[in-house]
Amino acid sequence: MLKQRIITAVLMLLVLLPALFAQAPWPFALLTLVMIAAAGWEWFRLNGAPGVSALAGGAVVAAGSAAMWQIGWIGHSPGVLWQLALLLWVLGGAWVLRRGVASWPQAPSLLRLAGGVLLLWLAWLAIAEGRARGLNFLLSVFCLVWMADIAAYFSGRAFGRRKLAPAISPGKSWEGVWGGMVGVLALALAWIAFDHQGLADGPSLYTLLLQRGGPLGLIVSCLFLAALSVVGDLFESLVKRSAGAKDSSALLPGHGGVLDRIDALLPVCPLALALISA
Repeated sequence: MLKQRIITAVLMLLVLLPALFAQAPWPFALLTLVMIAAAGWEWFRLNGAPGVSALAGGAVVAAGSAAMWQIGWIGHSPGVLWQLALLLWVLGGAWVLRRGVASWPQAPSLLRLAGGVLLLWLAWLAIAEGRARGLNFLLSVFCLVWMADIAAYFSGRAFGRRKLAPAISPGKSWEGVWGGMVGVLALALAWIAFDHQGLADGPSLYTLLLQRGGPLGLIVSCLFLAALSVVGDLFESLVKRSAGAKDSSALLPGHGGVLDRIDALLPVCPLALALISA
């Protein structure tokens, strides 16, 4: 299993890195469009629409993303979209998690499918918009999610006592969440120091948050985004549990599916833009 995970990770990096570091933003936008379409296919399968219906769902996600690209929203996206994402993830995410695993299949199928498509559209546009703002900005958002996850894992292993959501994700603890937040704050301070060296292609998320809200605004925003990364993770886990699935798919051998890899990015990317454009 470990060998398979390593091989898949290397292959993904060989595809991702050239697109990420390309001078023009379109190779990365195209690659992530393909990935978000695959996530759409997985979403439809997890919500009871297998076969041709799931393929159609992935096509709808791809077509909607391509349409936003075509009309020029990458780099010029309406701010109202990020406010919509904020409402969906804060209010909708809290509502879904509060109701629990058993309640998810009881929601109308059309609502679940359409809601997933909308969230995937917003996430893709936010990722493409982040790349258009500069590599430094995009990586600062991605690394926030990765730091929250890594710090939470080690904090949970070392200090975890109180379960966060045992019916959804038994391995997560409140101590892990707090540790993830501390890790994100440390990352933010280090990144701001790097920005001050003037070596990047533009400001990072952390520098923009500091400029807009001062030190307190930076702290509150980072804690908020770290918390929403947990919400994204729990939300996908809830959907998988309701479908009786361990992974969203087997598209990435040893890693599960695309949704398994981007679940925490789905809320964080658009909400990061909401915070700096409010």
